[in-house]
Amino acid sequence: MELRFSTWQEVERYLETSKTIVLPIGSTEQHGPNGLIGTDALCPEALALELGKETGALIAPTISVGMAQHHLGFPGSITLRPSTLIQVILDMVNSLVQHGFERFYFLNGHGGNIATVSAAFSEIYAQSSLGTQAAEPPKVRCLLRNWWEADGVMKLSRELFGEADGSHATCGEVSLTQYAYPESIKSAEMNPPIAPTGPIYDAADYRRRFPDGRIGSNPSLANPDAGKALFEMALRGIVLDYTRFSSVKS
Repeated sequence: MELRFSTWQEVERYLETSKTIVLPIGSTEQHGPNGLIGTDALCPEALALELGKETGALIAPTISVGMAQHHLGFPGSITLRPSTLIQVILDMVNSLVQHGFERFYFLNGHGGNIATVSAAFSEIYAQSSLGTQAAEPPKVRCLLRNWWEADGVMKLSRELFGEADGSHATCGEVSLTQYAYPESIKSAEMNPPIAPTGPIYDAADYRRRFPDGRIGSNPSLANPDAGKALFEMALRGIVLDYTRFSSVKS
């Protein structure tokens, strides 16, 4: 069930049986020579929509722009400042709390979001701790899950791609988008085949160290069959994880 395709009456009925909502979150940033700029939002969104079909979970609109300042050396990348992203999450959660939602399952596709989303959760809990909400605030609980850390996914990626999977523009994430969006498959030559690795700081430093956008990966190895296997593996773990989270009452 997607929030954007629901009426308010349908959401009201949903709240009679569940107080949990899924919020896919990702980024809009370069993913090397053959990876889609939307990869980090497309992956969690595709998984969230399937999660909704399997469990009946309500799926919120994807937060598709994240904290990606270090990618701004590549055309098409968009970022929010950490402080801005915190406010976006805070406003979205507070809006949904007004309607009776209490549990917020954030399904993430971008490593650069982790610190900022965790800080946003602290801001949300601080509202209750500091008494800036109503006298009896709802029992809001937030959980962040990275799709690539679902049970078995990283192990399967290593089996499929070895060290060539890398850490950005990975074979796994590019494969998953190729499976989910086959009409958008791109191809490109990788030189060197496996990209260098190292730290990242600001946008100019990133572009200098990793001129084609990859970090440690060779996404020319990506393929839809691998994407299907990774999607199914991730979905199994996410369904179990979401079910546990949504069923806990404290």
